[in-house]
Amino acid sequence: MALPARISIATLGVSDLARSTRFYQALGWKLTADSSALISFFQTAGGVLALYPFDDLAGDAALPALRSSGFGGVTLAINLERPEDVQPGLDAAEAAGATILKPATKAEWGGVSGYFADPDGYPWEVVWAPNSKFKPDGSLDVS
Repeated sequence: MALPARISIATLGVSDLARSTRFYQALGWKLTADSSALISFFQTAGGVLALYPFDDLAGDAALPALRSSGFGGVTLAINLERPEDVQPGLDAAEAAGATILKPATKAEWGGVSGYFADPDGYPWEVVWAPNSKFKPDGSLDVS
């Protein structure tokens, strides 16, 4: 059997579930009915973002709960349809409690990109890429 090429859920280990849930709600993201006091789920265009206590997530993955203040090797991205929407998107994240890591900047590859960190420091890129196509639900069309 081949393993399907899909990302169904991206789960972030968070230090304060209630605080992180409020942050993503402040971005305008809708908490799903499957959420509970133990885990939060947000439906996105293309998959689900889950928030789960950091130590519990490490234990579930059978990994040591080692927190790092540096780059963890992963970024998440929110692709937008227009270049002029990147900075307002970053501003909205900052208003919700994010820390701006990099303002909207014209990239050498022709797009516009900036980064914010959520309350746990996870880096999110807000980006417009000139050749991106979108499906009606807002997910990327990379076919």
